[in-house]
Amino acid sequence: MRETDERGTGGLQQPLRQATKADGRAVAELIDLAGHGIPGYLWSRSAKAGQSPIEVGVERVSREDANFSYRNAVVAEVDGRVAAMMLAYRLPEQDDVDLDELPDLLRPLVELELKVPGSFYINALAAYPEYRGLGLGTRLLEAAHTLASEAGCEELSLEVFDQNEGAVRLYERHGYRAVARLPVVPHPSYPYDGDVVLMAQSVSP
Repeated sequence: MRETDERGTGGLQQPLRQATKADGRAVAELIDLAGHGIPGYLWSRSAKAGQSPIEVGVERVSREDANFSYRNAVVAEVDGRVAAMMLAYRLPEQDDVDLDELPDLLRPLVELELKVPGSFYINALAAYPEYRGLGLGTRLLEAAHTLASEAGCEELSLEVFDQNEGAVRLYERHGYRAVARLPVVPHPSYPYDGDVVLMAQSVSP
């Protein structure tokens, strides 16, 4: 859920494709859904007068030179419309982030992220509500293995709130296992107050 700086691409099969800059709004909206409102809250802190949080998000994902970019997003289309999205990339081997300088709600998320350097990190995975139940999340998670291999990663990683039981079950079905957890910092922007869980699995079967 943090914004960092590396990238990856990959060969994809329908209904998946690499996101383009024209998908910026959909990518930003789905990132906010995946982050349960955390991205929108953070974007609101950077918004200029008259600018909405989602407009800040579109600006962020439209960048060319960061991990948090449409260039690292894969979208799934249904009837010509973006229905789901995954933002994923290789984490740096070393990160000099100062946890004390981060907003409180981000600190446990980033602290867990630092435990899996060099892994292929699934920052965000979401589908619009009307397109859930179609298996798009499964297709995106399967594509993550190919992308991780192409990025030279030996491990896949992601984070999930333990109270988001449906997502936890989905990731467990795809071979992810909990490797660490930290208490959530409660915040009005999201509905969870349990733990955030770091899950990982090997790229090789």
